[in-house]
Amino acid sequence: MKLIYTGKTKDVYALDNQNCLLKFKDDVTGTDGVFDPGANTVGLSIAGMGLGGLRLTEFFFNKINRAGFLTHFISANVNNAEMTVRKAKIFGKGVEVICRYRAVGSFIRRYGAYAAEGQKLDGLVEVTLKDDDREDPLITKDALDMLGIISVDEYEKLKTLTKQISGIIKDALFEKGLELYDIKLEFGRVGDDIALIDEVSGGNMRVYKDSKIVDPLELVKIMLD
Repeated sequence: MKLIYTGKTKDVYALDNQNCLLKFKDDVTGTDGVFDPGANTVGLSIAGMGLGGLRLTEFFFNKINRAGFLTHFISANVNNAEMTVRKAKIFGKGVEVICRYRAVGSFIRRYGAYAAEGQKLDGLVEVTLKDDDREDPLITKDALDMLGIISVDEYEKLKTLTKQISGIIKDALFEKGLELYDIKLEFGRVGDDIALIDEVSGGNMRVYKDSKIVDPLELVKIMLD
């Protein structure tokens, strides 16, 4: 295998058959040792996080695939914390799509003069550029189109997919007595279609139970054990 990308929470290897292998790490994003799925730096390592993240990702990708949505997921090797995926072409240098059901995190930091902490939001969709040096700036639909990153039509499809897929995840969490506050998803092109890529785990969502945040490993236990 050839290492083609070293990420914060995963490394990516090229396979001979044009697929890729993702190797999950125990590192999570955060600041000053505190977990934050919206952060763009590694904040801490949690023993077992890589394995737990893969287990939850496999669970959600299978559920999303069964619902008829395209993903890059092929298979998972849980024992080795590895996932085999289809190669996907990212938008620009990478974008992230956030779906918000509650006002927390960076949303409150930006709009705290207008929104209250924990205020309900109706599946608000935001797009940010993956750019550590510029702290993952927000970008508008028009700017994405004018800069040749995502066309207006693709943006509308991306927004719809984000709301639909996030709804599947939200409902699955609700069945376990959990509430999804926000989630960060990534998409790419697989062939001519837009597919969900990367991972779907506790590392890229905020989940609460009885108004208290659920840490990523506890989320795995609640959902799968």
